[in-house]
Amino acid sequence: MSTAPLPQRRAFLTGGLLATAAVITGCSSKTDNSAAAAKATPAAATTTPSAATNARPDSPWAAFARLMDGNKRWVDGNLQHPDRNPARREFVAEEQKPYGVILSCIDSRVPPELLFDTGLGDLFVMRTGGQVVAPVVTGSVEYGPMTAGTPLIVVLGHQRCGAIKAAYKALKDNKPLPGNLQSIVEALRPAYEEISQQKHADPVDAMIRVHTKQTSADLRTNADLAPLVKKGDVAVVSAYYSLDTGRVEVLTGAPSA
Repeated sequence: MSTAPLPQRRAFLTGGLLATAAVITGCSSKTDNSAAAAKATPAAATTTPSAATNARPDSPWAAFARLMDGNKRWVDGNLQHPDRNPARREFVAEEQKPYGVILSCIDSRVPPELLFDTGLGDLFVMRTGGQVVAPVVTGSVEYGPMTAGTPLIVVLGHQRCGAIKAAYKALKDNKPLPGNLQSIVEALRPAYEEISQQKHADPVDAMIRVHTKQTSADLRTNADLAPLVKKGDVAVVSAYYSLDTGRVEVLTGAPSA
């Protein structure tokens, strides 16, 4: 994590990497009515549904819909655990083409692959304290859309974010945090300054939401991603994850069908 002073969210890094594309296909199996077939191996009997049986979503709306469907399964406890078997591991071993980029917090309670019920090769995931960004993080976010055609970016804030709570207190009390933690505080200063202009029942939660929206707005308008957004090839969504319910709430930028 960079220790350079803020604002860092508006500094951007362009990658020059090259990714190859793959069309996702499913596998078929044969059936047998014999008595021996009734004693199928546990591995065959427990194969789970996989999003890999469908084509990779190549539009912002299709990618967004698949993510939100996965989150609904997470909330309902009806998980499919797609794309998490040996066949999928072998399929993506040589190349990848994820349909989503997730920038989220390091919080152990907010694992994107689980809360969107996704698997291997589905998402590019970046996690930093309070989902703050610096040039190398922005370059990592840009990697998917600019080299692999990834159509969706989600900036995911979450309820009771410890990093943002600590930053709020440090800024309010004017007491810097030790070491490199202060770089997180400085990255969050713009959100603190915005929420400080009015009263909030829960100022930390307000700061979480404002920071998430500010970060997505910066990505949406940066020099490298803005042309893709304008063409409709990429959508940048800001969202908020509830620790209590498991639900992802969209704040801004939801793409249209």
